[in-house]
Amino acid sequence: MFDFIFGACVWTLALYGLIEIIKTIYYICTYEKIDKDGMTLVIAVKNQEKQIEGFCRSVLFRYLAGKKDYINNIVVTDLNSTDNTKEIVKKLEQDYQCIQLEEWEKCKEEMDYIYNK
Repeated sequence: MFDFIFGACVWTLALYGLIEIIKTIYYICTYEKIDKDGMTLVIAVKNQEKQIEGFCRSVLFRYLAGKKDYINNIVVTDLNSTDNTKEIVKKLEQDYQCIQLEEWEKCKEEMDYIYNK
């Protein structure tokens, strides 16, 4: 009886693994055809010196780990912060080429241009 239950559990897990492999292959074949230009992630911040580095690094971890979900650029736009948010983002900008620090007005103009194209 124990052998039957054990065998049923093993076959169930094997079948589950096979289904997951098939789903992964389907995902790769379907979504690898998406435009390689990717997306730009825009992060608007104001007075977030305590949180911005951790947040950006968590996004960068996904980006650098290859699970970037087609994100090619990360634009951090500052909404006139009065703390050290800009300096922290500038430091990250120097370390990682995919991060850009933009002023809100310039970022808004670029988004309006793209949206009205």
